[in-house]
Order: sequence, then C-alpha cells, then structure tokens
Amino acid sequence: MKKALPALLLVCLVLADAAAQTDVYIGLAAGKEYKKTALALAMFLPARPERPEDLELAAQFRDIVRADLMYSRYFDVKEEPLAPANLSTSPDALKFWKTLGAAWLVSAKASRNEKVWTFTARLHDLETGKVLLEKFYQGEPRAMRRAAHLFSDDVVLRITGRKGIAHSKIAFSNNVSGSKEIYVVDYDGENLVKLTSDRSIALLPRWSQDASRIYYTTYRYGNPDMFEIDLKAGKIRPFTIFQGLNIPGGFSPDGSTMVMTLSRGDDPNIFSINVVTKELKKLLSRFGVSSSPTYAPDGKQIAFISDRAGNPQIFVMDLETKKTRKLTRMNWCDSPSWSPSGEWIVFAGRETVKEKLNIFLTDLTGSQVRRLTNNSGDNEDPSWSPDGRFLAFTSNRNGRRELFIMDADGSAPHALTDLKGRTATPNWSP
Repeated sequence: MKKALPALLLVCLVLADAAAQTDVYIGLAAGKEYKKTALALAMFLPARPERPEDLELAAQFRDIVRADLMYSRYFDVKEEPLAPANLSTSPDALKFWKTLGAAWLVSAKASRNEKVWTFTARLHDLETGKVLLEKFYQGEPRAMRRAAHLFSDDVVLRITGRKGIAHSKIAFSNNVSGSKEIYVVDYDGENLVKLTSDRSIALLPRWSQDASRIYYTTYRYGNPDMFEIDLKAGKIRPFTIFQGLNIPGGFSPDGSTMVMTLSRGDDPNIFSINVVTKELKKLLSRFGVSSSPTYAPDGKQIAFISDRAGNPQIFVMDLETKKTRKLTRMNWCDSPSWSPSGEWIVFAGRETVKEKLNIFLTDLTGSQVRRLTNNSGDNEDPSWSPDGRFLAFTSNRNGRRELFIMDADGSAPHALTDLKGRTATPNWSP
C-alpha cells in the first residue's frame, strides 16, 4: 500500500506575543445566533509574476483557503479582486482592507517547479499592522491541498482560539470495487483514497487519537478480525484475531487504550485493550449482547449499546465505579458517538418500529432527546467532527447509501461524495 499521507515540510515563524481576541460564538442549539469576524482575503500572488504556473498555483491555493474559511462559518470574508491593495501589504494597502470593516487580512505567495511547490502565507492584524502568523510550506503536488488546509486551520485557531477541521479526514467503508474496502476523504470531499484491497468485507474504521492509524474489521481471512492501518509507514497488519467478533470502538483521551467489541465464542461484550501491550480487560459482566463502545472525552465513562433490557438501547458506564445506567428508551438505538464537548451523545435510532432510522442527540440524563433527521430515508452511523460543530453520517435518501455531512443541529445536510456503491460506518478523524 502506498503512503496515504504525503510528507510535508513545514516551518513556523515566530508569532506575536498577545493572543488574538474574538467575539465569535457558535453553539449547538438550532437557530442560535452568532457574530462573524470580518476577515479580508487578498488575491494570492505568484512568487514569479512572469511564470503562468505560479499564477495558477496561487489561484488554486486561494480557492482552497477561501472555501475552508467560508465553510468554518466563523468569518465574514471580504474580497476586492480588482483592488490595487491586492498587490502588496504596504500600510496603504492594509488601510484599504480596514476601511472595508475587516479586522484581519490573509495574504500569500506561491511558486512551482517540476518537483515541488512553495507556499508562503500570512495573517495580518489590521488594527496594529503586524503580521500575527507567517508560515512556509513546501512539498510534492499531492500535498498541496493539505498545506492549504493546515494554514486555514491555523488562521481559525489564531483568531478564534478554536481548532479548525479543514485538515481532518473521514474514513468509511464502500463496496464500489465489488467488495467492501476502507476509504478516506478530506472533510470537503476531495482527495478520495482507497486504503485497503482486502477483496472481502472491510468496515467500521476507527481513527487513533493522533490520526496516524486506522483500525477496522475485516473478513479477509474468514473471521471478523481487526486490522491496523499505519498511515505513516504505509502498512496494514493484523491487530486482534480472536475467534469471533473483533470490532474497534473509541479511544481514551491519551490514545493508549481502545474500547472494543469481542465475542470470543460468547455473546458480544465490551473490552478495553492497551494498544501497545494488547492487554485485555472485560468491562461488563452482565448477560446480553453489548457493542459499539465510545469513550467520553474525559475518559471516565463509556457509552455503549446493549439489549439487556430488551431492544438495543444506549447505556453509560462509569469506569471507576462500574455503575451502569440506561440512557435511552426507544424502539431501537445504535452507533453512539460522544461529542467532543462531553455534553451530548449522537446516535442512530427509531422511536417506533414503523419509522425509518434517524439521527438523534441526547444529553447525559436522557431527558433531552433531539431528532436531527426526519425520515428522509434511513440515516445511520453518525460521527462528530473534531470541533463538535458538524456530523458525518450515511443516508439512502437519494437512492443509494451515501456519505453525508450536516450541522450538529441537523441543518444543511449534503452529500459529501459521489462514490458509487454503498457507503457505511464513517468515522471523522481527530
């Protein structure tokens, strides 16, 4: 297997001392208002104006950064393509952008030769005239989009204090090749890469905490084993091959422990496993089928699915006391995922047997349950974006089962890919 993530040279220059201030507020509640920060986006310039390839590259970088910043919803992007202020960052040029009401300015230059490109980008504070962020990137052609995404996330972090999602990826299973294989795609639907060639059933990918590995279940050798994809080394190797189910779940905050589903000749149950030593611990002792465990962000609790009370419901267990409580009371529940804030659990379910599967949110008391989709096909496999503002899921509302993204309040759902076949079990990277 080829390396999925290309190497990228990155040099960070020293930034200003004071942290940037902002008055941007974004929440989960549907209809909640928030104020955007005005940010000017200059035309990105070719490092060598006489070279058409530099001009083209600069435009490509700008298109990606612009799309990232717009998608973040944090900014009111100001643009004046024909303004002379695009050609420099002189005091007069900065003054021009400030007169448009912008508090910040993004500028950049790019160049390309036969083997590598270079990209230098800056974030300016228009109030002080200082450069708050300057970064230099260099790499192979296939790494260009990643460099643009990384810079976009740096801008988001510098201005808002929040981590961006432009660098993130979504792993999922799809059978377009005739067998179910594992794929990854950028958050914006670009850079689709097939990671496995198991020629079998591969599904349920789960990212490690540092996004360097993906664990998944495969029937490559007949049994549902768990394999590990090492993205840096470009290698795929067995991880657990116990007889029966080997299904990855979520990771502890420090990434050292995974909760998983094992059957080992018995009913499926919840275990924890040290990812280095592979030491196993059985977490549940009650009868019934239990599966789909996910860690709380603080690592003190897990949520999981169990049929111990009849139909599959979501349960929460305190890992220190081992006390377990039932969270939902629906006809069917599946695929819980804990929000990065720790306040919510998203899951697929239905309230009555006659309904289609929908995506729901619940608080940790189970008293606030919010439906996010409304019977537009079957909607399954929800997974949070790393900032907790978006959800990936699958839906067959358009005929075949596709990968979708929507806001965390259920608004603005849209298909992310146009990959033929059936998509299943997406997982958003940290």
